[in-house]
Amino acid sequence: MCLIIHGKVHGVFFRASTKETANQLGLKGFVRNRLDGAVEIIAEGYENDLIKLINWCQTGPDMAKVDSVEQYWQPYVSEFKDFTIN
Repeated sequence: MCLIIHGKVHGVFFRASTKETANQLGLKGFVRNRLDGAVEIIAEGYENDLIKLINWCQTGPDMAKVDSVEQYWQPYVSEFKDFTIN
């Protein structure tokens, strides 16, 4: 699954909080800042856990202001060993 989060998501610990949340959910993949000001998440795991991540991304950490979350579901390919910040 790929998520693109728009809003005030840089400089508010969004990536670190995403990593913590993904680890709690047992997800694998990565999170990174994009040059356009958005945050991109690639995550793999059980569908119900991915949905929990999507729901969390709707608000993110306390200092974030999320305007929108784009979702792109992709086939599971198990290419990640853990969840990282890129």
